[in-house]
Amino acid sequence: MGSTHAKAVMQLAGAELAAVCDTDDQRLSGDFSNVRGNSGDIGGKLDFSAVAKYKTVPELLADRNVDAVDICLPTGMHESIAIDALRAGKNVLVEKPMALDGAAADRIVGEAEKQKKILMTAQVIRFWPEYVALRDTMLNGSLGPLRTAVFRRRCAAPSWGVWETSGAFDLLIHDVDFTIHLLGKPQYIRSTGYASDTAGIDILHAHFFYESGVEALVTGGWHNRGEYPFSMEYTATFDHDTMEFSTASKVGVLESRPGAAYAAEIAHFTEACNENRQPVLCPPRESADAIKLTLLAIEARKYKGEKVPCEI
Repeated sequence: MGSTHAKAVMQLAGAELAAVCDTDDQRLSGDFSNVRGNSGDIGGKLDFSAVAKYKTVPELLADRNVDAVDICLPTGMHESIAIDALRAGKNVLVEKPMALDGAAADRIVGEAEKQKKILMTAQVIRFWPEYVALRDTMLNGSLGPLRTAVFRRRCAAPSWGVWETSGAFDLLIHDVDFTIHLLGKPQYIRSTGYASDTAGIDILHAHFFYESGVEALVTGGWHNRGEYPFSMEYTATFDHDTMEFSTASKVGVLESRPGAAYAAEIAHFTEACNENRQPVLCPPRESADAIKLTLLAIEARKYKGEKVPCEI
C-alpha cells in the first residue's frame, strides 16, 4: 500500500512527495518489484531521486519540509506513529483500519483534536467510483428510499505478509465503514460465520438493523489459503430499482483509470490540509466507529445469530 499511495501522491497537482521512510533499502530506492498485494498486483518502480529518504520515523518527523505524513504500516504501529506525527505538527493520513481497537482509535482522534491537525483514515471505498455512484443515488433520491443493501468482500487468506488482525476485520471494515457512511450506526446487529486459523478461514455475516426499517448485510472474509481470487460487490434495493456491482462478474463496473480511487482519497486529504479543514467525506470519528462496529460484529458471531444492541 505504501507504493500505491506514493504513486498516487506523485500524480496529484496539489501535493508533493517530499520524503519517504522505510527500513528496506530496495523499497527506499523506489523499487517495489518484490511487493505483492491481496489482488496479486505488483508494486513496480517509482522515481525517488528527488525525494528525501529516511530509515527512522523520528528523522522523518524532524524534516520541516514535511507537512503531512501518510502512514502505510502494520495496523499495530498506527497509533504510536500517528500520535508522534500529530505532536510533531504534521497532518496525518493513516491506512485502514486506523487502529486495532476502538480505544486506540479514540486516542488518535483525540490527539488530532488536541493538536488541531487534520486526520483522515484511508477508507478508499468511500472514493471508489461504483460506491460513489451508490452514495450519490441515495442522496439524490432518484430511485426512491433505500430498503436493503448487501455488501460482500472476499479473498484467500494472504500468504505474503504477517497479519495481526483477522480477515473479517481487515477486509470487511471497508464495507462496515461504507454502511456507516450511508446509514449511520445501526440500532441492532446479528452475526454468524466461522473462523479457523489452521484452515485460513475467517467468514463473517453481519446483519445491521436500523430504526428506519432498513437492513444491511456485510458478508465475506478469508476463504481458505491458496488460490482464491479477491472480489467485492454490492446489491442495493431501492423502491424504484436495484443497483448492483461485482468485480467477479463485472456487473455495474465503471470505467476508471487504475488507482483513481486512491488518488481521489489522497486528493481529498491534501485539499483538507491545504484548506485547513477536516475531511468532509471521511471524518475520523466515523473511522473510529467503523472499527468499533466491525469488532462488535465479530464478537457477536459467538452468539450464533442472536440480535444484540449496537452500543459503541
